[in-house]
Amino acid sequence: MGRPSSPGDPLNAPLVLASTFHAGGDRGYAREGNPGWDGLERVVGDLEGGHAISFASGLAASDAVFSLVPPGGVVVAPSSPYHGVTAQLQAEASRDGIELRTVDFTDLDAVEKAMDGADLAWVETPSNPMLDVVDVAAVVDMAGRGHALVAVDNTLATPLLQRPLEMGADLVVHSATKFLGGHSDLILGLAVAREPEHAQQLSTHRHRQGAIPGTLEAFLALRGLRTLAVRLERAQTTASDLAQRLEGHPGVARVRYPGLPSHPGHQLASRQMSGFGAMVSFETRGTPEATELMCADMKLITHATSLGGVETLIERRARYQGDRVQGVPATLIRMSVGLEHVEDLWDDLKDGLERIDTPV
Repeated sequence: MGRPSSPGDPLNAPLVLASTFHAGGDRGYAREGNPGWDGLERVVGDLEGGHAISFASGLAASDAVFSLVPPGGVVVAPSSPYHGVTAQLQAEASRDGIELRTVDFTDLDAVEKAMDGADLAWVETPSNPMLDVVDVAAVVDMAGRGHALVAVDNTLATPLLQRPLEMGADLVVHSATKFLGGHSDLILGLAVAREPEHAQQLSTHRHRQGAIPGTLEAFLALRGLRTLAVRLERAQTTASDLAQRLEGHPGVARVRYPGLPSHPGHQLASRQMSGFGAMVSFETRGTPEATELMCADMKLITHATSLGGVETLIERRARYQGDRVQGVPATLIRMSVGLEHVEDLWDDLKDGLERIDTPV
């Protein structure tokens, strides 16, 4: 899938480093397309069950989705989405007069009220960094009554664990920088549309804004997709193990992982997803300062932002103003579990937690 297949072809789609193409074909200038994008878009489209368009970044992909909302339209978004999306929506509201309604998407009664007259519902599930789980089918049902579009950020779940288009969503967005690419070496986004006309609108927006992916980035993302299944299986198994151990540690106040029975969205995630993912968030019982120091002093685990790579990454999310404003707990640590041995990771976490003073 997404590979050249004729006799004598290379096994992988080659890099095509060209800005200009001979006249008479389906592209004349690289902003109109590159052969390197084709395989990536075909694979992701097949995985999600729609029509994929690649972009320069995840935020470029979400910006294209928001462009489908008419000036003066209504967008219903989570009260605590990824803070980059929050900034985008606020800019849309001030520039195009879009009415932005924020709501806790785990409260379906509140969602139903907010959906009155809406043009687009933006859903993150599991959410970043709180790992809330949203009932996609229920939101789709509410949106359908008023003919609103539903877009789902599927970055944390990937199409291997969750397929929103099959649940009735209209659009799916990925930051391919994360699990799809999987090696912390590229920035790229994808938007996948169920209907061809929406895909065409997204492609037109990409061309108009110049939000095209680099040729090398598309090549690397397609390469990363080849190992997504094995990477995700290993990381998810380790994440589940670590979440259970963290839940029993006296230095941890709360663990947020959809695979734990204690998670409020556990039953929903069990129905909606085919796995619980490789992200674990937990709150320590220490101070924010001690929690920050714990992250900085990890020996094996890397203190860094982003997620979805082969290395385990950890950070205190409230260190970012955007997350603080959105109510992320001061001692919440977001951990993206990688491919290291579970016992080595647990030893590092235990040592870090022991350095935090906790109530007796």
